[in-house]
Amino acid sequence: MQRRVIMAAGLAAPALLSARPVLAQAAPPATPVTQAPGFYRFKVGSYTVTTVHDGFFRRPVAGFVQNAPLEEVQRVLAESFLPTDQIAIPFTITFVDTGRQLIVFDTGNGVTPANATNGKMIENMRAAGLDHARVNLVVMSHFHGDHVNGLLNAEGAAAFPNAEVVVPAAEWRWWNDATNESRSPEGQRPNFANSARRFAPYAGKIRQVEDGAEVAPGIRAVAAHGHTPGHTAYLIADGNAQAMFVADATNRPELLARRPDFHIVFDFDPAMAEASRRRLYDRVATDRIRVTGYHFPFPANGYLAKEGNGYRFVAADWSTGL
Repeated sequence: MQRRVIMAAGLAAPALLSARPVLAQAAPPATPVTQAPGFYRFKVGSYTVTTVHDGFFRRPVAGFVQNAPLEEVQRVLAESFLPTDQIAIPFTITFVDTGRQLIVFDTGNGVTPANATNGKMIENMRAAGLDHARVNLVVMSHFHGDHVNGLLNAEGAAAFPNAEVVVPAAEWRWWNDATNESRSPEGQRPNFANSARRFAPYAGKIRQVEDGAEVAPGIRAVAAHGHTPGHTAYLIADGNAQAMFVADATNRPELLARRPDFHIVFDFDPAMAEASRRRLYDRVATDRIRVTGYHFPFPANGYLAKEGNGYRFVAADWSTGL
């Protein structure tokens, strides 16, 4: 009898256990949906170059290129495994620390709404250990909003309070003469008021430079007009080492370096822009000069190789970074 009771108790045990409430396990933490900080460093001689990502924006492919059928543009995009309905346009800012100066080339989109896909430079600068107050030279390629808006902080004051600002003389002359407004493409006319506002806190600290001028030791202006009236690239050199900030000589290189004959909606003088990029890209391809590009895929640096009637962008080997 005792054995039967023990056996019965043993058979009942699973049922008793199963009747106990099951404690809910804590859900695993959600995987973050944001990207890691976007900055990348490499050397040009003794100079340290840091590219800092400022996000991106998307626009329809239709209407982007104005002198070719949409199907032709889509074919070139597809060959580079890019979407053919919308094009994502990245923004990347180039910083150069020469040991004497901390220089920034263009200033990004500045402060944007919290849900914007651009305006990431501020947090990425912080992650890279780059302080606005340490920058003592701001070098502008041209005055489109995505390049000059970052001159101001959230309060509308100078975002780079200790910096001198270098501007291409031809660019400054055009956008500071109101009589040029009616002679500018309609889509670019807001640049007159916007640039006046963005440069206002730097009054007395703006220096105009011509083509070929030395902006700072090791930094020289290279005219690449057409995207805007004074659009300018900059050669960075230390000893035999060289890099070129090509700014907006092209937008996405997978499309516009491969087809330098494509004229895009953002170009002020498309024919002049094409001639400038061919001249600039022939130089960097022939001399094997590393480039950084404002709208290149992040980390936005590498080389341009001549290929047929265009150029092929070759991203720099990651191991050449710091």
